[in-house]
Amino acid sequence: MINKKEKMKKVNLAEKLSMFNDHWNPRIIGELNGQHVKVAKLKGEFPWHKHDDEDELFYVVNGSLTIRFRADEKVLESGEFLIVPRGVEHQPYAEEEVSVMLFEPATTINTGNLIEDKHTKIKLDRI
Repeated sequence: MINKKEKMKKVNLAEKLSMFNDHWNPRIIGELNGQHVKVAKLKGEFPWHKHDDEDELFYVVNGSLTIRFRADEKVLESGEFLIVPRGVEHQPYAEEEVSVMLFEPATTINTGNLIEDKHTKIKLDRI
């Protein structure tokens, strides 16, 4: 749990994103109302998955991110976000590296219903 003083520190997204280079490995940068605020760098294709109990917000900081759905896809550019409702199967894809900020409940596992996928991150670093 983060104390009040820690919550009131300003956060520079560019600085946080400069602290790592790997892909598909979200880092926690904040917490509010049981939600984690995370940043990640994405490149390539993530597996199809869904989150049965959580909505998921993808905000594109830099780059372009495609969120594929079984019936269509949405392309997000810098400064845009999309909320994927709980239970909706989706597949994030980035042809080139993209930086994102994620808002989701602290209990959310990045691969949703694919608990044992190679991309699954159970314990996230806090930066």
